[in-house]
Amino acid sequence: MPRGSILVVDDEVEIREGLEALLTSESFQVTLAETGEAGLRQLEDHPFDLMLLDVSLPDRNGLELLREIRRRDPQLAVILITAYGSIDMARAAFKGGAQDFITKPWSNDELIAQVSLAIEGRRLRDENVQLKRALKQRYNFPNIVGKSEKMQKVLDLVTQVAPSRSTVLISGESGTGKEVFAKAIHSASTRADKPFIPINTGSIPGDLLESQLFGHVKGAFTSAIASKKGLFEVADQGTIFFDEISTITPETQAKLLRVIQEREFMRLGGTETIKVDVRILAASNEDLTKLVREGRFREDLFHRLNVISLHLPPLRERKEDIPLLLDRFLKQFCQENEKPPRAFTHAAMKLLMDYDWPGNVRELENVVERAIVLSTQEAMDADILPESVRTREIIKGVRLQLAEFLPPMPGEPGGNATSPSLFEILEEVERRIIIDMLERTNWNQTEAAERFQVPLSTLNQKIKRLGIETRRRATSVRGAAAGFGEDPAEFLAGK
Repeated sequence: MPRGSILVVDDEVEIREGLEALLTSESFQVTLAETGEAGLRQLEDHPFDLMLLDVSLPDRNGLELLREIRRRDPQLAVILITAYGSIDMARAAFKGGAQDFITKPWSNDELIAQVSLAIEGRRLRDENVQLKRALKQRYNFPNIVGKSEKMQKVLDLVTQVAPSRSTVLISGESGTGKEVFAKAIHSASTRADKPFIPINTGSIPGDLLESQLFGHVKGAFTSAIASKKGLFEVADQGTIFFDEISTITPETQAKLLRVIQEREFMRLGGTETIKVDVRILAASNEDLTKLVREGRFREDLFHRLNVISLHLPPLRERKEDIPLLLDRFLKQFCQENEKPPRAFTHAAMKLLMDYDWPGNVRELENVVERAIVLSTQEAMDADILPESVRTREIIKGVRLQLAEFLPPMPGEPGGNATSPSLFEILEEVERRIIIDMLERTNWNQTEAAERFQVPLSTLNQKIKRLGIETRRRATSVRGAAAGFGEDPAEFLAGK
C-alpha cells in the first residue's frame, strides 16, 4: 500500500526522474509534470497528498503558482524546490503557504524525512477536519432533544450510519419521533442536498400506493390521462422514508424488494426499465419479525430493510429528557401563539414527570401546546393539564396506598390474618380516590364532580355512603385519610 501520493512539478527531466526513483523506492506513488500548467491539470484530475514544486518553471513562477494552488486546494501539502536557499526564499515560501522547501542538491535522507513529515501533517489535518465534521453532525440535530443514556446511544448510531448508503429500519412506539430521526439521518448524509420524500404507507390504498411509488404511463388505468413520475424517480439521488411499512400489501412488497435489490423498476403500464439511486429508510411501530412469522410480511424484504436497526426508546424509559423537551416546546408554542414566556409550577412538573406518556413525545408536545393556548398566567399549575395526566397520577397513588389491603399470598407473613373482602377493598379504593380529588380541588365538590365527569348529586351520594366528611380538612387529616403525606397548601402552591 503506497505511503502517499506525490506530484512532482519540475522542468528538468533528470530532477523529475531522480525524484521518481527515490520516492518510488520508499513506497510513495509518484506522478510527474514538467510545467506549471501541466501540474494544475493533474491537480484537477487526481487528489494528491503532497506536491514537490520547482520555483523556476518555464511557464510560471513557482511562488505565484503556489498561490493559485492554495486557492484550489488549501489542504494540499507543498514543498518548494529551489537552487538558491536563502532567508528571503524561506520567508516567501512559508508566506505563500508552503510546508517546507529544499535546496539543490539535497540529501536523500533529509528529503524523505521532509516528505514523510509533510504527508503525515496533511493526514492529521484531514483527520482533524473529518473529526470536526463528525462532531458537528453528532451534535447538529436541532430537532432531536435528549441527554439520557439511551438517547445518546441512538444519536451515536445515527452519526455512524448517516454518511453511508445503507438501508435503516427504525422501530419504536407511535409518537417516538421516527420521521424526525429519518430526517436527521438524511440531513447528515451525503444526500442532504437531494430530496427527502416521506410517505405514510398506512394512509394510502395499495393500488394507489404503487402508482405513487412507481408512477404510471398514459392509459395505464382509466384515470391515467397522462404519464406521471413516481416518488422513486422524484427521489433519485436522495432518500425515501417509508412510515408504517408493515401496512403495504404483499404485491407491493415484492415490487419494493426488486427496487432495493436491482435499483430499477417500471412504471405501471410501462415496459421501460428506469434505474434510480435512492436510499431507503423505513419505520414501523409493529414487530416486523412477528409479522414475518405470521406470514404477513416477506422475510426477504425484512432482511433487506433491516441492514441497520435503530430502535427509539419510549419516553417513559428516558424521563430525564422530559425537562429538555418541555423547555423546547414551551419556547416554540409561546412564540407561535405570541405569548410571553410560560413555565409549569412544581406541582404540574411533578405530574408531568410521573406520567407514563403512552403517546410518547407527540403526546407531550400536544399537552404543552394545549397548556400554552389555554394559559392566562406565566405560572401554569396542575389544573391546566389534561384530565388523563392528572387522573393517572391519582390512580397511581391510590394503587400504592392499597397494597396494605391486598390479601397476603400463601406462605407470606400474616397469611392467617383476617383479610378484607373484595367489596371492602373496592369501597376503600373509591373512598380514597374521592378524598384525593376533593383535596386537589380544595374541597370544591362542584369542581370535583366536573373532573370526575359525573353529576354533583351522584358525587354527593357517594360521599355520604362512604362517610367522607366534607368540611375543609387540615393537613394532618389529608395525610391520615389520603395517605399521600403532602401538605395541601404546599402542593397547591407548587412547592
